[in-house]
Amino acid sequence: MTPLVLTSPTNDRREFFRTGALTLGAIPSMGLSLPGVLASEAGGRGRKQINVIFMFLQGGASHIDMYDMKPNSPAEIRGKYNPASTNIAGVQLSDQLPKLLACADKFSMIRSMHSYTSKHGEGDVHIMSGSPVDKILQSPGIGAVLSMQQRQQAPIPPFVHMGDMKHPAYSAPGFGGFLGHTYNPFLIKQNPNSPNFSVRAFDTAEGLNTDRLTGRKHLLRSLDRYQARQQRQLDFARTHDTFTQRALDLSTSRKAKQAFDLSREPAGIRDAYGRNRVGQGMLMARRLIEAGVRFVTIQGYVDTGIYAWDHHWGIFPHLDRQLPIYDNSFSALLNDLDDRGLLDTTLVISAGEFGRTPKINTNKRGPGRDHWGGCFSLTIGGGGVRTGQVIGASDRYGAVPQERPVSVADFVATVYHALGLDPNAQFVTQGRTMKMLPEGSTVNELF
Repeated sequence: MTPLVLTSPTNDRREFFRTGALTLGAIPSMGLSLPGVLASEAGGRGRKQINVIFMFLQGGASHIDMYDMKPNSPAEIRGKYNPASTNIAGVQLSDQLPKLLACADKFSMIRSMHSYTSKHGEGDVHIMSGSPVDKILQSPGIGAVLSMQQRQQAPIPPFVHMGDMKHPAYSAPGFGGFLGHTYNPFLIKQNPNSPNFSVRAFDTAEGLNTDRLTGRKHLLRSLDRYQARQQRQLDFARTHDTFTQRALDLSTSRKAKQAFDLSREPAGIRDAYGRNRVGQGMLMARRLIEAGVRFVTIQGYVDTGIYAWDHHWGIFPHLDRQLPIYDNSFSALLNDLDDRGLLDTTLVISAGEFGRTPKINTNKRGPGRDHWGGCFSLTIGGGGVRTGQVIGASDRYGAVPQERPVSVADFVATVYHALGLDPNAQFVTQGRTMKMLPEGSTVNELF
């Protein structure tokens, strides 16, 4: 869905800035448009600023084979892995996650999650916004709301997506929704593990022709003044003046360029995260948070398609390959953030859009598990969250929440609470008054 603007009389100014952005370093093939990804910072006065790294296990990771083992269930439910003890007494995870077993004190688990949907696309949008899919006025993602409510001054995008996670039939998950394109994430499609990885939007930061840029600024301001005279009644126009100026600032930002440069990391650190797309994406997320980015989403695995955790067939051969990468990269991030004193101010989430069916199917290509929104698990740690806990419980088959059910809206409300966001803030568009998060209650046990 194309996000909707605040004003209805004309889209001329919006179109002007969209077109102007292309002359200021936007890269259509990468989905990058600097004015469209800039927001500002300010962050709540008097409270600690919390940032977010969200590892999105797109496709729906199997809760029963990772977080919520059912060793006493029949073989067609329990699978081939075994539970193993963590460093928290009484808490177990899959024996395929040895590094996470050793740092389970750095996160908590919710084992009683449930979603209204078991469909890709719908579930993606839901887990990142807390609201069901609405093809007319889609609710914004958490990162978009953070960018709007806590304005940023650092010359770096406030909100970054590592990986293109859009389902072809639905709006892109976590984007600006009814807040508009301005609050979309800065989208990075390339593989950060590639030796040729670079973010071309910042190429002007070195060897910049400053005379040429100054000319662009003068031209832009002249057009700006003309446009403002024509549309003085539009507050939205004045907002875009700021964002476009910030786009010019970003194009000359050495800090932004360096944040995306993994070659500045010691080889040992890069090896610790894993020399693969996921590991290097997690390392880059840490670098971006250090540089001032507020919210980073990483696609948790990519192989044959965006839904890499969608194991309708061959679930165990897939997990045999994926779980070591997940275990290594996620534990490395938690330990690295802790070592650098950043874990207390960085909320780290690991979640898919739903879980997998308790019963293993008999797919002719090899046994698998299908989509299951009825019950799943996620992890959340850092950022002031009480860690080492298990919230809720599923039934003996991992099919439905048995204790303390937590909806996706509740989970998003919990993230809002950790970040100090206002879920009841209103936004008027197309004659409708919209709330940022219409439903959901904080999981208070986590604080």
